[in-house]
Amino acid sequence: MNNSFPERLKELRQEKNIGQIQLAKELDVGKSIISLWERGECEPTLSKLIAIAKFFEVSIDYLAGIEN
Repeated sequence: MNNSFPERLKELRQEKNIGQIQLAKELDVGKSIISLWERGECEPTLSKLIAIAKFFEVSIDYLAGIEN
């Protein structure tokens, strides 16, 4: 996997075989937010980062590219 949050988020989503709309519903955000995160145009809040980590069962350090 790549090291940046946008790349890791997209790869995790694709590995789980879900679209941006489904992930947006799971995280209670708009689809456009998922797209912005995946393009690196904005970053999630800490509470959303925690929700992403829980949803994909990975650590926040992993999402941030601190660990492999």
